[in-house]
Amino acid sequence: MTPEEVTFTNAFNLNRPTLALFSKCSTKDELHVVRDAFFLGMASKMCPTEYGALREAMITDPVSFTSIASSINTPQGLEAAVTAARAADGWEALLGALHNVSSAVNSDLDAIWSTLEKGRLEWLGALNSAHPLKVILQDALKKDGKSTERDEMESKMIYLYALSLSIPALEKELAAWIQVVKMEEKANPLKGYSPDLWDPRKEEWRPLDLGVQEAAERGGASFSDAWEAA
Repeated sequence: MTPEEVTFTNAFNLNRPTLALFSKCSTKDELHVVRDAFFLGMASKMCPTEYGALREAMITDPVSFTSIASSINTPQGLEAAVTAARAADGWEALLGALHNVSSAVNSDLDAIWSTLEKGRLEWLGALNSAHPLKVILQDALKKDGKSTERDEMESKMIYLYALSLSIPALEKELAAWIQVVKMEEKANPLKGYSPDLWDPRKEEWRPLDLGVQEAAERGGASFSDAWEAA
């Protein structure tokens, strides 16, 4: 690698923890706070001139300084710093410089972020859509004092199916499974449900299962965490 590529790679690795915060976001606005915090972190290493000018503008502005200072070591700290940076003179110049530097080493930060954001928003959409059915399934398990591991497995299969409804890339796998279990209504897997047909050993199940697991990973999560979450 060239010295510039080494510097960029080192800066990227240093800022991976910030980038990983995308998995904690529940809205697009929260995602954009993480994105811009990542850009700030990268610029602090790659664009010292522009970053220094921006930092000075933030510190010398009374409103920004007060907001940042009062939010240190609080959950609002990151958002306060990003909000101040966006409002400060030099924000656009910093972004321009950072993108020029990344382009020079054949890296597209916007594309990298876009992949993360798309994966997270898709997974959040799936979680929201499938949540009402998950509540029904889990309540049924709790009320049934004799529920077994098989009962829980079957409930998880139904929940996984519900998640897949919101993942466009699984359209073919979804259609195949609907046919296998002779589902009466695509959006209502409980209608006409037959436990004997919902057999995870059937070859059509594995592609759907793996597809949802991969969608969860793209969203910075896991299926098991989704099932256990409130």
